[in-house]
Amino acid sequence: MKKSIAIDMDGVLADVEAHFITWYHRDYGQKFTKKDLLGKTEENAFPKKGMVKKFASSENFFRSVPVMKGAIEAVKELQKTYDIYIVSAAMEFPQSLVEKRAWLDQYFPFIEWKKIIFCGDKSIINTDIMIDDHLKNLDHFKGETLMFSAFHNVNFTHHKRADNWQEVLNILGSR
Repeated sequence: MKKSIAIDMDGVLADVEAHFITWYHRDYGQKFTKKDLLGKTEENAFPKKGMVKKFASSENFFRSVPVMKGAIEAVKELQKTYDIYIVSAAMEFPQSLVEKRAWLDQYFPFIEWKKIIFCGDKSIINTDIMIDDHLKNLDHFKGETLMFSAFHNVNFTHHKRADNWQEVLNILGSR
């Protein structure tokens, strides 16, 4: 029997950091880079407070997020060895459900619908491994964790880290 992996969407498969930066520039005229956000929380990443939730609540935000570099190829490779589940805590932004499903259909059509989980609290997830960028999901997970690097988690070291999808493959592919 294959081991199973729960893979987060936002910040892991979907490059929401780049998308927030693009939308912030579009709406407020100020340019940022991913480096500018390092070590900040989502609440204080940008000068205009509340914009992360505003954008995440906007129509077409989740549908238009760019895919993370190397994610598609890496997930296809991992599928050869693992049962892959896509897990997203999507309930905070209910309009995102349809958009996230359409996004997955576009970029990850090889993931069957039965292996897509939209939830509110990831503590119910019981896979062998979880790949996520948020400590709130990794800290209480009972299996093996792999923290995908993001601006908001760079100062934390209590989970094994992967900076990109090639590193994920290097860590999980060597089993």
